[in-house]
Amino acid sequence: MDRPFLDLAPCGPLRGSLRVPGDKSVTHRGLMLLALAQGEGRLYHPLKAGDTLSTVRVLRALGAGIEEEGPHFRVRGQGLRLREPEDVVDCGNAGTLMRLLLGILSGQEGLFAVLTGDASLRRRPMGRVVEPLRAMGASIDGREGGKKAPLAVRGGGLKGVSYTLPVPSAQVKSALLLAGLFAEGVTEVVEPVPTRDHTERLFRHFGLPLEAEGPRVRTRRAEPFPAKDLTVPGDFSSAAFFLVAALIVPDSEVTVEGVGLNPTRTGLLRVLKEMGADLEWQVVEGEAGEPVGWIRARYSPLKGVPVDPGLIPLMVDEVPILAAAAAWAEGETYIPNLSELRVKESDRVAAIAHNLRALGVGVEEGPDWLRIQGGGVKPW
Repeated sequence: MDRPFLDLAPCGPLRGSLRVPGDKSVTHRGLMLLALAQGEGRLYHPLKAGDTLSTVRVLRALGAGIEEEGPHFRVRGQGLRLREPEDVVDCGNAGTLMRLLLGILSGQEGLFAVLTGDASLRRRPMGRVVEPLRAMGASIDGREGGKKAPLAVRGGGLKGVSYTLPVPSAQVKSALLLAGLFAEGVTEVVEPVPTRDHTERLFRHFGLPLEAEGPRVRTRRAEPFPAKDLTVPGDFSSAAFFLVAALIVPDSEVTVEGVGLNPTRTGLLRVLKEMGADLEWQVVEGEAGEPVGWIRARYSPLKGVPVDPGLIPLMVDEVPILAAAAAWAEGETYIPNLSELRVKESDRVAAIAHNLRALGVGVEEGPDWLRIQGGGVKPW
């Protein structure tokens, strides 16, 4: 069978404004917290895509009432007590769903559940979440001693711990904070460097216990809390593709409106500015604790730069589009600290290198880095 392909041709200037779909990270977390709330709340402007629809299906299997109202979701929560599922819980390809759900289910007294996913998700590392949850008293078992799905969880008996993340991971942090809502005592997570803080912002939105002090984030057992409506900001990761397109196509000017400008997500903007990008942005409102505003990009001759490794956790999902910008920049761009991209749904480091080479771009690939020689693509 012939493989599908796209025949692309150079385009003229890109001009105009647009809005992007809702943020995937906030959609996942918003659905989960509404499922744990008392009463009914609406999630406006959610992302409706494969991963987030997996979250909807799983939460329905756990007793939450979730209905579609046009582009929105209406969620009837269970008041901190989920229902034991009748069958194996299939998380599809959603790593965020599986990891955060492990935290929630570990705190559900007496509940038993088995979590699985597609072939890709079953290959992804889960030990980084399972290990600290076990330290809290969670009963979790699975393949390779609990490092890979399928994973069996028996909820209850959690006690708070202080856990220092060995590598930056917002998903591990979020799983522990969610488990902490059901644990005896205080649960503390210490981050070596900042990671995306959507979970913390949503905790504040719903009035859940949270203290943040420097690299330390703490929570404790929650009381039942009422549902609240929330609006999901536009997804910065989606916006990034349109912004970079405007930067590399001559005479372009593109504005993305209604986009999330959470500073723990916008490391790409800092790197592009260092590369010489003509970028402007402004926060104009807030949604569920998230800063929301607009970003404007104009065509700019870019130059290669060494990327600060500390910025990678703030742009981990934008590395592929940064690599595209680097291909068009003058000179060399070095992108370090990419080990997390090796264990996504695919090996993103290898995929980036492969595709850039196919376009005639000079690329060196290391265990956790890429070195890209700019100057434009040279398609066959």
